[in-house]
Amino acid sequence: MKKMSKNSKVLALKYRPQIFDDLIGQDVVVETIKNSISSGKIPNAFLFTGIRGIGKTTIARVLAKSLNCSKESKNSCKEGCCDNGIEISESRHIDVLEIDAASKTGVDDVRELIEFSRYGPTSSKYKIFIIDEVHMLSKQAFNALLKTLEEPPEYLKFIFATTEIKKIPITVVSRCQRFDLSRVKSFELFEFIKKIKDKEKGKVSDEAIKLIVKISEGSVRDALSLLDRGLLSLDQNQELDLKTAQKIFGYFEKSQLIDLFKLVLEGNEKEVIEAYRRIYNQGVEPKIFINDFLELIYYFKNIEFLTLESTNFSLNDSEFENIKQISKNIDNQILILFWQFTLRTLEELDLVSNQNLAIEMFLIRLVYLSPFEKKEKLLKKNDFSNLINNQNENNNLTSNVKNETINQIKNIIQEEKDKPKIKSKVIDEDKIIINSFNDLLNVCNEKKEIKLKYELEKNVNLVNFEKSRLEISFNDNLDKNFVKDLSIKLFDWTKERWIITFSKTKGKMSIREEQQNKKIENIKKAKTLDSYRRVIDKFPDANLVEVKSKNNSEDS
Repeated sequence: MKKMSKNSKVLALKYRPQIFDDLIGQDVVVETIKNSISSGKIPNAFLFTGIRGIGKTTIARVLAKSLNCSKESKNSCKEGCCDNGIEISESRHIDVLEIDAASKTGVDDVRELIEFSRYGPTSSKYKIFIIDEVHMLSKQAFNALLKTLEEPPEYLKFIFATTEIKKIPITVVSRCQRFDLSRVKSFELFEFIKKIKDKEKGKVSDEAIKLIVKISEGSVRDALSLLDRGLLSLDQNQELDLKTAQKIFGYFEKSQLIDLFKLVLEGNEKEVIEAYRRIYNQGVEPKIFINDFLELIYYFKNIEFLTLESTNFSLNDSEFENIKQISKNIDNQILILFWQFTLRTLEELDLVSNQNLAIEMFLIRLVYLSPFEKKEKLLKKNDFSNLINNQNENNNLTSNVKNETINQIKNIIQEEKDKPKIKSKVIDEDKIIINSFNDLLNVCNEKKEIKLKYELEKNVNLVNFEKSRLEISFNDNLDKNFVKDLSIKLFDWTKERWIITFSKTKGKMSIREEQQNKKIENIKKAKTLDSYRRVIDKFPDANLVEVKSKNNSEDS
């Protein structure tokens, strides 16, 4: 077989660490392992846990090389140091077996492993089993492994790697020396990627590298893969700048999101949707948008306690200052509500077929939520009126209030004064009170909203009903415009904004399901009657399909 050239490898493989000193961001873990090897106090089993791409399997291989180094190097077996190290690097050492638990999950696979472990190493000091994604093993497989883990032979070492530590039985974890690998810090990853870029003689701007660091979220492998993708997308003479990187990776400028956020606060529904569609047309996935929106809310809420460096290269100088200025005029309660709504929407995205439409409905809900909450809060504070009328008498107080906010308050108060009393009376008379799911069905029937009533009865399962809040689950047949149509009608009927959310729990049976169950029960009950038996005796091929109650009947 022809050996693959090192230069032909992808960057994540080409620059995979071969010794402990090559690892970045895991100084404490590396130092502990080195001390363990040099002192001879080597545990029976190692357990490495952390997010994808931060070096769990890499550390496992470097550790295996160090343990089986024929020259007994105290730090790590360097490239070309000995035959054992070379063979382990090339995954062909007879005493180092690397297993993917995702494909070998059963108890029989583990028993075969245990049987193989009875034989000592052939050409090295230790027989080492590296089990990647160990959390994928079945419960029976873990149980079969326990005894060997507790009292293994001197020559046998286990090295486990996992991204899901909670899925591993505590009885297994307690028998291992556990190492929690942390996300690589942004500045460390930035410097690392910059060095790799220089080695590859690639033309990549610092801003583009910062974007790579942000997207990778502390994962070295993800960062290298993104760099590889960026370099391959352009000619050698072209530079990968920020705008090109955003286009390639499906990301967008945070200034666009900040502008959209401002439009939401201003209550401009049409411009909000247009701004979102411009972002969506750049190839941004709905989930990425929502996650970035969550991040932005966090910055608006905590901007006073943050520095530009602490934002993980997510913002530039102007964006950071822009958020700082805008945040001064935003009520914290609004931001907290936005956070809750956004989290709920993130959960709901997996339940809808068209995520893009779900995002648009989410933004519309925020548009109506924001001014509504602000208005309610301002109207409750009677001293605002005095504040406006007596601005000249209290300069210290009014200096903290923006002119724009004062004008808004004036307008709101004036509107309330100018409203005819008869108008509010008419509104009260037209307002419909809906206190239960049955009330909602009755209103749909009275208002001749047959389609809504059909969807509510057939395709909707009630999870929870509260004042101005409806939590439901649904089946695949639910109309995609159902939530939008219902929200509009509920506002028209009750003069209140309703929150309609989706739940992953099944909830109560739908009306149609209840009817079907009742029909089945009635048929079962009818089949126990003598009248049914007499009919069947005369008509043996007959089949009872429905039972209707009749007033003043003996059987009903």
